[in-house]
Amino acid sequence: MKLYSMTMLAGALCVGGLQAQSAHIAEGKQVYAGIKNNLIQMAEKMPEADYSFKPTPDIRSFGELVAHVATAQAGICSNATSQKKTVNAAKTDKADLVAALKESSEICEAAWNGLTDATAAETLKMFGSERSKLGVLEFNSLHSNEEYGYMSVYLRLKGIVPPSTANRK
Repeated sequence: MKLYSMTMLAGALCVGGLQAQSAHIAEGKQVYAGIKNNLIQMAEKMPEADYSFKPTPDIRSFGELVAHVATAQAGICSNATSQKKTVNAAKTDKADLVAALKESSEICEAAWNGLTDATAAETLKMFGSERSKLGVLEFNSLHSNEEYGYMSVYLRLKGIVPPSTANRK
C-alpha cells in the first residue's frame, strides 16, 4: 500500500509540475507578444527621417537599434528551434527594417508556438553555455525589452510617446 501511495504522490507531483511548466510557457508567450507588439509599433511610429537619429555620436542610431533587435531575435529564436535563420537587417531605410523586425518576430512566435512541456527543458548552446529552450526564449524577451527601453528614449527625444505608454488604458 505504501508503494502505491508513493507512486500516486510522485505521479501527482509530476502532473503538477507539467501544469506549472505549461503555465510558464503560456506566460512566456504572453510576455513576448507584448514586447513584440511594442517594438513593431515603435518602429512604425518613428518617422523615416529619424531612423538615422543618434542622441550622441558614439551610440547606435534608431535604425541601427531596430536592425540589432531584428538580427538578435532571428538568431536567438531560431537557435531555440535548431533551424538557424537570419533576416536582412543590413539596410537602413524604415520599410526594410520594419519588415526585418516583423520577420524576426514571426521566427520568435514560431519558436514559442513550437515549445511544449517536453521540449522546454531541452538544452542547447547559447553564448558558450548550456541553456534550456525555454530559457533561451525568455532571454530573447528580456533582451528585446531592454532594447525597447533604450529605443523609448529616442522616441521621447523626438517628442513621440512610446507605445507602452500611449496604449495604456
